Amino acid sequence: MSFSLNMDFQFETTVEKLWSALTDSRKLAKWIAENDFKPVVGHRFQFRHQPTEYWDGIVNSEVLAVEELHRLSFSWVVGEERHTVTLTLDDLGNGKVHLRLEQTGLSNKASLAGAKYGWTAWVEKLERVLSEQEAAG
Repeated sequence: MSFSLNMDFQFETTVEKLWSALTDSRKLAKWIAENDFKPVVGHRFQFRHQPTEYWDGIVNSEVLAVEELHRLSFSWVVGEERHTVTLTLDDLGNGKVHLRLEQTGLSNKASLAGAKYGWTAWVEKLERVLSEQEAAG
């Protein structure tokens, strides 16, 4: 049995600024982890988190889809866990953007809970990155 995480968020920003926060390696580092991401289908990259005694901190990934300003999808591989993360943007107008996050392939309820916890914390950091962008103009 496979589990999926689906989360929806709304941001007060432009779709261009949110897209930049999702696809610029330096900005991704501010809200997820250090990485060597490039928004190019087929590009293999890593998110490098702080290692623990149980995990080396490495998430191996590959860009699966890039539809500029609309959709980004990549694999998320840690050990035997192989997931697909898809981020879909919808410009609602009036400076509001909807972000739908879907992570599929979770193997059990514990990994589902962990993913939900992680993304919730990261999206709080993403909101700060977007606020910094707004302040910078």
